[in-house]
Amino acid sequence: MTGMRGLSVFISDIRNCQNKEAERLRVDKELGNIRTCFKNDKVLTPYKKKKYVWKMLYIHMLGYDVDFGHMEAVSLISAPKYPEKQVGYIVTSCLLNENHDFLKLAINTVRNDIIGRNEAFQCLALTLVGNIGGRDFAESLAPDVQKLLISSSCRPLVRKKAALCLLRLFRKNPDAVNVDGWADRMAQLLDERDLGVLTSSTSLLVALVSNNHEAYSSCLPKCVKILERLARNQDVPQEYTYYGIPSPWLQVKAMRALQYFPTIEDPSTRKALFEVLQRILMGTDVVKNVNKNNASHAVLFEALSLVMHLDAEKEMISQCVALLGKFISVREPNIRYLGLENMTRMLMVTDVQDIIKKHQSQIITSLKDPDISIRRRALDLLYGMCDVSNAKDIVEELLQYLSTAEFSMREELSLKAAILAEKFAPDLSWYVDVILQLIDKAGDFVSDDIWFRVVQFVTNNEDLQPYAASKAREYLDKIAIHETMVKVSAYILGEYGHLLARQPGCSASELFSILHEKLPTVSTPTIPILLSTYAKLLMHTQPPDPELQKKVWAVFKKYESCIDVEIQQRAVEYFELSKKGPAFMDVLAEMPKFPERQSSLIKKAEYVEDTADQSAIKLRAQQQPSNALVLADPQPVNGAPPPLKVPILSGSTQDPESVARSVSHPNGTLSNIDPQTPSPDLLSDLLGPLAIEAPPGAVSNEQHGPVGVEGAADEVDGSAIVPVEEQTNTVELLGNIAERFHALCLKDSGVLYEDPHIQIGIKAEWRGHHGRLVLFMGNKNTSPLTSVQALILPPAHLKLDLSPVPDTIPPRAQVQSPLEVMNIRPSRDVAVLDFSYKFGTNVVSAKLRIPATLNKFLQPLQLTSEEFFPQWRALSGPPLKLQEVVRGVRPLALPEMANLFNSFHVTICPGLDPNPNNLVASTTFYSESTGAILCLARIETDPADRTQLRMTVGSGDPTLTFELKEFIKEQLITIPMGSRALVPAAGSAPSPAPPVAQPPSPAALADDPGAMLAGLL
Repeated sequence: MTGMRGLSVFISDIRNCQNKEAERLRVDKELGNIRTCFKNDKVLTPYKKKKYVWKMLYIHMLGYDVDFGHMEAVSLISAPKYPEKQVGYIVTSCLLNENHDFLKLAINTVRNDIIGRNEAFQCLALTLVGNIGGRDFAESLAPDVQKLLISSSCRPLVRKKAALCLLRLFRKNPDAVNVDGWADRMAQLLDERDLGVLTSSTSLLVALVSNNHEAYSSCLPKCVKILERLARNQDVPQEYTYYGIPSPWLQVKAMRALQYFPTIEDPSTRKALFEVLQRILMGTDVVKNVNKNNASHAVLFEALSLVMHLDAEKEMISQCVALLGKFISVREPNIRYLGLENMTRMLMVTDVQDIIKKHQSQIITSLKDPDISIRRRALDLLYGMCDVSNAKDIVEELLQYLSTAEFSMREELSLKAAILAEKFAPDLSWYVDVILQLIDKAGDFVSDDIWFRVVQFVTNNEDLQPYAASKAREYLDKIAIHETMVKVSAYILGEYGHLLARQPGCSASELFSILHEKLPTVSTPTIPILLSTYAKLLMHTQPPDPELQKKVWAVFKKYESCIDVEIQQRAVEYFELSKKGPAFMDVLAEMPKFPERQSSLIKKAEYVEDTADQSAIKLRAQQQPSNALVLADPQPVNGAPPPLKVPILSGSTQDPESVARSVSHPNGTLSNIDPQTPSPDLLSDLLGPLAIEAPPGAVSNEQHGPVGVEGAADEVDGSAIVPVEEQTNTVELLGNIAERFHALCLKDSGVLYEDPHIQIGIKAEWRGHHGRLVLFMGNKNTSPLTSVQALILPPAHLKLDLSPVPDTIPPRAQVQSPLEVMNIRPSRDVAVLDFSYKFGTNVVSAKLRIPATLNKFLQPLQLTSEEFFPQWRALSGPPLKLQEVVRGVRPLALPEMANLFNSFHVTICPGLDPNPNNLVASTTFYSESTGAILCLARIETDPADRTQLRMTVGSGDPTLTFELKEFIKEQLITIPMGSRALVPAAGSAPSPAPPVAQPPSPAALADDPGAMLAGLL
């Protein structure tokens, strides 16, 4: 930028602006000057164009729009001199993305620079192609870039850039870059002596072998030779030595490439590689220089990953663990963190647990580290290394640490302590002690699943019942106990308190008194449990204790008129049952044993997050025996992989007061159409066979009544067309508008609206959270339609941009209006098209729903059982997983229901549910705020009654879960014509927020321990 005084002055002016308004005025003035100069080609010299394009780039960096100058920037690429060409390449790569149309104009110029002889121009062109990486560039320029890479006449600088450019093109568009037969060429590139070209080629190799390692098996010994060369510091220039370490980045890339290959079979290659790894392990230590530590540790940890991948000998594994043990004992927190994290990764290696146990005291010390990230890694490591031999020590340490742990860690800490106590309990009484201590110390952070689980154990083990009842009674003597402790104590004492009758202070009357003291302190959901306990205590006192009976009946009478239905029903029923004598004892008999199933706690912990130690936890869960009772799950869990890495983002909200749900929707009436005068179909040339037919059984045109605002036809749903205001004019509607809208919700083209004067059709294309619709408006008359207006009333969750509609549609002509749609967040709200036109003296206006519905942003996804079940278990419950018993369902056969799901892009995954009457489905939802979110669903049908089913829907976003559940429910329930509209009437109540939980149905009690206990209580 030498000599560009005007640019320097402009930048100084911007920096001296006192406020944003002054800056905007200065920028507007400069933009006006640039526009004027660009229009006057006679005075626009290459120097001035370069200066103005630099100014445009600076203005763009400030956040202002400079679209008008894109062409000038692209035109500089073809300049003959380097300064102008450099500016063109730099500014173009900054201003334009891969989908910009102007880039197509520059492809030939860029290609000429790539295949030319000027190395400076080649480097500029390769940099532009690598930075943008579009499909057009990949298809047109990839062969030329490949030729540059393998050319022997090009300097290393150009070949290095060619390798990085090809890497970018392959990553962005692997199908557009032809790499067939490139194995031999890659092997030749790995023999390069120049470390710059070699490093870039190794990066390209990592991408290639990650896609297909079998084709590049000849490159494996080459990678080992690279590591040998670097380990021995042979022929490594000084500029590639970083703090005495020969090219650490190349060492890391070579070892990463080796991890994509299976175990090395060749003995000499394997021996050479292990010698290199041994040298790395022996030569790495902690020093004071931070930069050297970073480089050497990057190499070391990649070597550790390679050692684990190759299943090395036990001596080398022991050496790795010993080295990591030194790391977790140093003062530097970053190094301690890396040591703990990599020791957790080492748990994936078989028979390494005993070696790691030697460092248990150091790991427990890290649990008290001031840095919370180190404490988290120590907790993960303790959880993964625990077994029967050290479970007591580790769980006691976790309980001791629980009292001082941060609130952000206590929930995870409680869950992991409960799981370890369950899996490795030496006896069940110790397990009960641990869980009760856990609830006592961290009640707010103990999920219901934990106390559900201890109740299951106590119920299924008769020898444990007196001990559990005694411990529960002890905790009730405390002045203040957590509500969760009240729940578990009340349940256990209600079931087994009579086993303590001979102990002092444990009579039914005394148990009632001490429990009743807690009643004023508990919330509404706990009261039903206490009422059940009172009834149980009364039942166990035979003959009845008059005093106790009087007190219990008084409580029941008190709650007979409670506003909470659950409490009221229990109080009334228990009061009446307690008068029945033997029938009372039969109804409140002791709870039966729970069916055997695997713990939901273990599944919840293993798939709660996708971290490096999850594979180790899964492996340990399969290898380690458990002394505790295992309650079986009907779903397969053995060998389940980690969750799919579909980015899961949360935090989206629902706007129930959007425009679409506040528009009024009185039903319109329809007039009879003269069958002798068929109306022309002006959209037939565009829609053709894609035009949507009315579904079988739809109301025919002859059934339609006269249209107008004054009357309404009960047999026709007018929800798709909403008259704006009262008018004396009437118009005849052709076809059922509601059915057309519902059909367009499942298809992407068809007729949305038609009357004798106009026909409105839609063609749509959907990709991710973007959509592009085209509205086709055809005038069917020989006279023009005037005063045409179309306005979009968008809901809050959609961004819509409708191109202007012409004021007049000529006779027998058709106009098109594109509509861009962007989905911001999940919602079932629909956009409304406020449309009106004038024919003669008549004004016709209507509000039409646009079929940009929730399912348009779903992408079908077929999952296998290994992919589905880990994701399903990771969704622990409300609000991420919601369940509802749906009644009034259209009686569809199972294949028809599967076709319905597939039609709105929720893919049925066959064979995942062992029950042939159930359906399991999956899909991916896209929105700007959430990204791509995996959605799962399970439909359980009743063969005896096809009008009801149980539906469970889950996703990583609570709003999406609720909206998708309601959307599927709408598709399944019979919708009588004329009785329901998707656009609510004005003044109607907003959509309810997602429910916290659904009451369990009888069918649910067989699958979920938590649901079973809730139902029984």
